Amino acid sequence: MRAILILVGLILVAAGIWVLSGHANYQQTDTLVQLGSAKITATHDKAVPSWIGMAGVAIGALLAIGGFLKKG
Repeated sequence: MRAILILVGLILVAAGIWVLSGHANYQQTDTLVQLGSAKITATHDKAVPSWIGMAGVAIGALLAIGGFLKKG
């Protein structure tokens, strides 16, 4: 259990740093015009919000520290 806490914590910290550095993006597709069965769409790349990265770093650090301090 201790090793799992440490591993998950480190993965969350790394993912949080990845998001905070601005490398995490997702695509959002919007329908611009639709006439019958024909439609025109636009796809935009959007950055993952930085608060998600901060939360990942904070929660990951807590899990990793908890794993290191756990006895057994």
